[in-house]
Amino acid sequence: MILPPLVCLVGPTAVGKTEIALHLAERLDGEIVSADSRLLYRGLDIGTAKPTLEERHRVPHHLVDVAEPDQTWSLAQVRAAVLESLAEVTARGRLPLVVGGTGQYLRAILEGWDPPPRAHDAAVRERLEAIARRDGEHALHARLREVDPPSADRIDARNVRRVVRALEIFEITGEPASAQRRRLPLLYRNLILGLTAPRPILYARIDARIDAMLAQGWVDEVRRLLAQGFDTGLPAFSAIGYPEIIEVVQGKRSLEDAVVEIRRRTRVLVRRQANWFKADDPSILWFENDGETVGRMEAEIRRWRRATSG
Repeated sequence: MILPPLVCLVGPTAVGKTEIALHLAERLDGEIVSADSRLLYRGLDIGTAKPTLEERHRVPHHLVDVAEPDQTWSLAQVRAAVLESLAEVTARGRLPLVVGGTGQYLRAILEGWDPPPRAHDAAVRERLEAIARRDGEHALHARLREVDPPSADRIDARNVRRVVRALEIFEITGEPASAQRRRLPLLYRNLILGLTAPRPILYARIDARIDAMLAQGWVDEVRRLLAQGFDTGLPAFSAIGYPEIIEVVQGKRSLEDAVVEIRRRTRVLVRRQANWFKADDPSILWFENDGETVGRMEAEIRRWRRATSG
């Protein structure tokens, strides 16, 4: 049996994936499935560089604006929703184009991760969160390393929510979260295209995009969200830039200082994304973003589909 095709477009933030994906989808009769954790939430538009309504009218998009800021989607939920969208796009005879910079989402989809069950215990979670507040995030991460080294290797100590989640699973089930992961076959033949740019050019694009976001009203967007009563500690607001702009709105930080910190954190994100999507990964076909990128990617996708269609 010949599996249906799936094309993935990966790469660092601000490299230009949105524009390239739109052109590819239009040329190849495709639909875009987002694998970006920031685009799930309604109302977080400017600071996430969300595709505009005009762009979403040009090409159908999936998993954009599907949750309120106070709704938390687990990795299992995201993976299930992506697979459902892929099936819908394929059933229409169109090409699904998965686009994203959230490496964990892409790997979960492509490598068939089946996340552990949603074991919950509010008392356990509150106790673990209290440990993080009292002893610090690294102390909590050290505890995770004692009981579940693979999860500790995968989860950054600064991501307290995910550390707590892994420890919560262990304490409730008595088995490490990493041991409960299964791998399920992906029922698609896939081509992974990587979009890249020299680091100085990428940093310049990041700076220009931050300036454009502010000009588009990013501060007012955050002010509206807070006026709606959303808690500033929500996971949705952990997206880069939102904590800093929240402090600007609250009068705790100057806009100039916030911009400096947003630029710094975005550069750190780029380096972290490079660990998920490595330049020497043989499964990724890399393209530099220049004036000929769309044409070269389109030609490669058409060649690949002919070669793998049997």
